[in-house]
Amino acid sequence: MQRPLPTQKLIPLNTNQLNMIKKRESPIEIPADEFKKLGYQLIDSISDFIENVGEGSVTTGETPKQIQTLLGDEFLPENGTSVEELISKTSDLLFNHSLLNGHPKFFGYITSSPTPIGALADLLAAAVNPNVGANILSPMATAIEKQTVKWIAEFIGVSPNYGGILVSGGNMANFTAFLAARTAKAPKSLKTDGLGSISGEMVFYCAETTHTWVEKAAVLFGHGTKAIRWIPTDVDNKMDTTILFQTINEDLKAGKQPFLVIGNAGDVSTGVVDNLSAIASICKDRELWFHIDGAYGIPAAAIPQYKKLFDGIQEADSIALDPHKWLYAPLEAGCTLIKNPQHLLDTYSAHPVYYNFDKNTDEPSHNYYEYGFQNSRGFRALKIWMAFQQVGKSGYIEMINNDIELSKLLFQEAEKHLELEAVTQNLSITTLRYVPSDYSKEGNAGNKYLNELNEKLVNELQQGGKVFLSNAIVSEKYCLRCCIVNFRTSGKDILETIDIIVEEGRKVHDSLQLIL
Repeated sequence: MQRPLPTQKLIPLNTNQLNMIKKRESPIEIPADEFKKLGYQLIDSISDFIENVGEGSVTTGETPKQIQTLLGDEFLPENGTSVEELISKTSDLLFNHSLLNGHPKFFGYITSSPTPIGALADLLAAAVNPNVGANILSPMATAIEKQTVKWIAEFIGVSPNYGGILVSGGNMANFTAFLAARTAKAPKSLKTDGLGSISGEMVFYCAETTHTWVEKAAVLFGHGTKAIRWIPTDVDNKMDTTILFQTINEDLKAGKQPFLVIGNAGDVSTGVVDNLSAIASICKDRELWFHIDGAYGIPAAAIPQYKKLFDGIQEADSIALDPHKWLYAPLEAGCTLIKNPQHLLDTYSAHPVYYNFDKNTDEPSHNYYEYGFQNSRGFRALKIWMAFQQVGKSGYIEMINNDIELSKLLFQEAEKHLELEAVTQNLSITTLRYVPSDYSKEGNAGNKYLNELNEKLVNELQQGGKVFLSNAIVSEKYCLRCCIVNFRTSGKDILETIDIIVEEGRKVHDSLQLIL
């Protein structure tokens, strides 16, 4: 006998629920006509900003306290503000109180001028808002990212069969490869029993000039900084591969487990490219993972006359590079390339029961959460994908080569100037220092003063806003460092930069002489 269904007690809907059934009113929605009007106004403002970005200062030099005063130290607002007022106020804060890395005299660190199409692409990506963690959540965005990764591999001259993933920047690109290398070279017990189960310390190798991400990786992933083998550099500032080979052999004899060698394709201080083919040969001989940190410099491998400088990249098991550096993409955009993408899956893939992402067994889904750290992921690829199509490979080769030529021009002009010492020039990085015409001290005492002078000069230039550059220590010399990854920079900017450095250098020298 069938049991009767229990009777449900009907609860009447409240006024709020009734209203939402008709049409939900949300305070954060913007009506289409208003959105269109405000969007046009914002695009006009951004267009004016881009057109005039080189007219004023690179930075205002305002202190954090001054910036906080402008922003106001208010509590979380209880009620809303009109969108028109909010956009106007925010545009003013950002346009007039930021360091402008789109300025043609911005040469600091390695942040490029952002492509205008990249800014539009980010707006478009945000409007659709795909979650590029699983194919089912982002079918078109996933396909575009796969194609973008392939194009990046083709551009730098490795096989388009390399797989990979877009990440936030150089640290994450290198971290992603580091863990893939460890998974590939460690015993299978690593995943279940951890590093403590491995017989012999896992150690890895890099040049003394390698970026600080290496130390972060050693600490965060449980190896400790003692696992890093810092290999000295030779007279050309490249990793000394003879010492590398000797150090690996010593570690093997001592019962260590070498697993990874990192080569630099454009070190962050001077732009030097290691002897990648020699490193590749050593890695092959000792069955080690060969990783290239090309976050800055590896796009230059696309230029025919510099291709030989990058011999050996085809042998890399993994490569890290940042499209937001020398491919001019707006932040954030890093990329990890892996020769055998299965290594990423072995490292990062997981299949919890609440992920219903693989319904089509005939055609396996490409789910990016299985290739890296993130599950939820933004659509970083669109700005790179659109820029590649706007200018093509030839357009990028032209822009990157022009940056290198401008760096050479800066070096040559510094060499000619009686008050400047040109120190190094590699790829698009030039280092130099100001040397007063009346200063003739030799030896350590003289170098100590010049280091103090140039350190103070860097600080003055960064605050002054006429030009923005950074610093490098080269052979115990404190240098001004100019890195040109800027499609807006011209020869005129370079010549003016020489004049600015000399003018400010004289002022700093005079002020230090008064103290002495």
